[in-house]
Amino acid sequence: MKDADVIVIGSGAGGMAAAVALARANKRVMVFEQHYLPGGWCHSFPMGGYQFSPGVHYIGDLGPGGNMRQIYEGLGVANDLVFLELNPDGYDHVHIGDEYFDIPKGREVYAERLKSRFPSEADGIDRYLATCTRISNQISDDFEVRTFGDAIKAGWRKRDLFLQGLLPLDRFLDRFTKDPLLRAILTIQSGDHGVGPRRALTAIHAAVASHYFDGGWYPKGGAKALPRAFIKELRRCGGEISVRTGVNRILIEGHGSTKKVAGVQLESGEQILAPLVISNADPVVTYGKLVEPEHLHPKINRHLRRTKWSTSALSLFLAVDMDVRAAGLDSGNYWWSKTPDIQANYDVAANPDLDESKELLGTFLTCTTLKDPSKRAHGHHTMEAFSFVSWEAFRRWENTPQGDRSEEYKKFKRNLIARMFEALEKTLPGIRDATVFAELGTPLTNRHYVASTSGNLYGTEKTWSHVGPFAWPIKTPINGLMMCGASTSGHGVAGATMSGLAAAHTALGCHYGDLFNAVGQSLSCHPADHPELWPEEVSHGVQGATQERPATIS
Repeated sequence: MKDADVIVIGSGAGGMAAAVALARANKRVMVFEQHYLPGGWCHSFPMGGYQFSPGVHYIGDLGPGGNMRQIYEGLGVANDLVFLELNPDGYDHVHIGDEYFDIPKGREVYAERLKSRFPSEADGIDRYLATCTRISNQISDDFEVRTFGDAIKAGWRKRDLFLQGLLPLDRFLDRFTKDPLLRAILTIQSGDHGVGPRRALTAIHAAVASHYFDGGWYPKGGAKALPRAFIKELRRCGGEISVRTGVNRILIEGHGSTKKVAGVQLESGEQILAPLVISNADPVVTYGKLVEPEHLHPKINRHLRRTKWSTSALSLFLAVDMDVRAAGLDSGNYWWSKTPDIQANYDVAANPDLDESKELLGTFLTCTTLKDPSKRAHGHHTMEAFSFVSWEAFRRWENTPQGDRSEEYKKFKRNLIARMFEALEKTLPGIRDATVFAELGTPLTNRHYVASTSGNLYGTEKTWSHVGPFAWPIKTPINGLMMCGASTSGHGVAGATMSGLAAAHTALGCHYGDLFNAVGQSLSCHPADHPELWPEEVSHGVQGATQERPATIS
């Protein structure tokens, strides 16, 4: 029977951050991943002769002094990563009805561009951006405000976070502007946390917006470059990772206050012993599947019943035979909303029926081969497009086998693909006729490949009842069991990574900064739109044919 110091369940951004940090602290770490590809939402997959990365479209805070740069360098993975900076003049392109706006790199540049477009709103724009920055900084000052006691101690120092950050985003915006188009531009990035302005927590939205104030970057090679870099460092430190290796039970011994983790049992029946288990699986999987019911405190069951999951989405993976630059595209992301009422997109997403007579009101489109030109295959560009939908619209097929679903389901998907193209034509006219490959992922796809409850994109719904003291805690009531990932202290690549580091420094009993040593590390960043400026060692790293097993989506 094998044993380890630490077992990590799941190889998403949080799990791998925890694994590497603990392995660098001389812990014997084993990571188990149920998928055949590592990375969780950070994986990439080949399909139709092309490569796609469904969960990573840009990462912020990678400029000099940026938090994510410091993490990658401090964890010893930076030298194995290359990031490509999205168009600094418009890393996010906003298309609202017939109106266009490009969100640029730099908060001051952004402010001046907004004020040039909305001169009568200048004072509100300055106050809005300044307040978002203060709220985000107050979150970053101590991302472990986990209890009411912590919140009280933070007091005046975090007054913007507590007095304004807990407001719904719509009400917060009322303090700065009533202009419908300006409000739409300021809230369209709510797609990065998945809650509409009516219910979104201002603190979460402010943190997301501030995360990208210094621009956005894409990992060269696609999302899979992230887990690959972490796996290299994990192995350099003596750690192990196994894919296609599901865990079916967390072993627990003792009773009452003496109850503690003993290890895990794999789906093969093999038991691996360890005094510390960190679950990167979501709470429903962790507590509803891996921990046996007799070990659950009633408070955990109540928390599970109250938990709401973030929205899901349609994910359209495309290859197009088109001169996309001549058509006006660049490395930035393209957000489209039919109406300035951004909330309407989320109201459609909440619809349990997906009425076939109604059009989609919003899409996100990205051309990954403009973000990373080395990804081009067969002379075609690859794209990924998304539109929010509910799990409920797909629930009737949840117990049908992946890859062998009914003709009714396939017809439903064909209708959804047509509706996606109808919406995408607003961003890129001619995209439908130029498409040489298209496949649609649904909430069922998300559940199958990354074990996300109800096909969710961002873990728990990021409203006030699921963040801070109300989020699932890193340290669980069971001694030796910890959690990380999008349902704990933060979502997205950055938030999940931070959750893994929170688990690591809590387990080690050390300060957060003690996890890092950046000696000899330097993150390489280059302009996505200008590969002619890349150094030779980067420009020659053109990606070859992948040997990974092709994905099938159903």
